[in-house]
Amino acid sequence: MPEDCVFCAIVDGDIPSRTVHETDDVLAFLDANPLAPGHTLVIPKEHHQHVGDLPADLSRAVFDVVSELTPRVQAAVECDAANVGINDGEAAGQEVPHMHAHIIPRSADDGGKPIHAVAGFRPDLTDEELDEIAEDVRNA
Repeated sequence: MPEDCVFCAIVDGDIPSRTVHETDDVLAFLDANPLAPGHTLVIPKEHHQHVGDLPADLSRAVFDVVSELTPRVQAAVECDAANVGINDGEAAGQEVPHMHAHIIPRSADDGGKPIHAVAGFRPDLTDEELDEIAEDVRNA
């Protein structure tokens, strides 16, 4: 565990949080800098920076909590929907290098954009390029 990881400090109780759910392996708490009321972060208690670093059982535990909490967060703040997302790496906007999933409550009139808006410019890919990328992913 890195000594400067704010999420590890939250898990250890060194930094207070507004915990909304906790299991042996997973902690969920309100984001201190929310994008919407009810914006919740779900983290593994064990330090892992990227989604791909999670052991399979811990990945299941994190995503089970995300599945359970998403409708509960929506009900608590009476919203219409939610974005669920992960910034996996600094270039993707990950500010805390500890894997975490965001549950961001949404409403039809909040002025927000769909998740497709986070990537900037959309590439104009040919069918051949898409086929090649799909093959590369299958073989990676």
